[in-house]
Amino acid sequence: MSARIELNRVSKVFGPKREAALRLASQGASKAEILAATGCSLALRDVSLTIPATGIFILMGLSGSGKSTLIRHINRLIEPSSGAIFYNGRDVLRLSPSELLDLRRRSISMVFQSFALLPHLNVLQNVSLGLLARGERQDSARDRALWAISSVGLVGYEAAWPQELSGGMKQRVGLARALAVDAQTILMDEPFSALDPLIRADMQDLLLDLQKRLSKTIVFVTHDLAEAARLGDAIAILRDGALVQVGTPQEILHSPADDYVARFVAIARRNALSLAG
Repeated sequence: MSARIELNRVSKVFGPKREAALRLASQGASKAEILAATGCSLALRDVSLTIPATGIFILMGLSGSGKSTLIRHINRLIEPSSGAIFYNGRDVLRLSPSELLDLRRRSISMVFQSFALLPHLNVLQNVSLGLLARGERQDSARDRALWAISSVGLVGYEAAWPQELSGGMKQRVGLARALAVDAQTILMDEPFSALDPLIRADMQDLLLDLQKRLSKTIVFVTHDLAEAARLGDAIAILRDGALVQVGTPQEILHSPADDYVARFVAIARRNALSLAG
């Protein structure tokens, strides 16, 4: 299967002494040791990943594991401290500002946990925004936005304002906005984590149905292994910025690489049993 995204030994340091922190990281120092010695936070450590052209690829880990930092490297919302990133074989770090803007407008869209809707625009206007920003004609942008709104089950809410919508409906608008620009790749940073369990399950169903029909590259961040196992074709688990294990949901569930991954599996099974009981 062809690769859509490739990350080659990507590291990220936040703080003023980047080179010193990277040197300590290469010597095997822990995240806490690097912070104590340099005042820098090691967010990613030497991460290499290949993400295929179709399917839902999950990034997961505890808070502070680096998963949200990593997903923002793909479209260069965050710049790496070292390493290389390729999209369709193209070196993302060598893109000019205009080329990078075009990548974000046409090839890679993003859905945030916080919905990121503009409160002074209605649903149709929010969904049309990305199309108009890249120069689409008003009528074609409207037609595409209406298709996306229909795809996420929000027909009849085109004129509604964000403050009139539930959390699940707001997230549907965010997803419609990503679909409207017809990007190859959708980055989703814990998009359902703020939703109630039943609404969250509905949004998972919607995402699986859309993916079945549209065959996008979806990179999805979560801290919930049950969600990861339900949605993911592959799962990558991070700990303290380092990649711990990559595999199918079955491989993660039945052959955890270490005690850290085994804890995720145990918690997921315990939660499943409590729901069943």
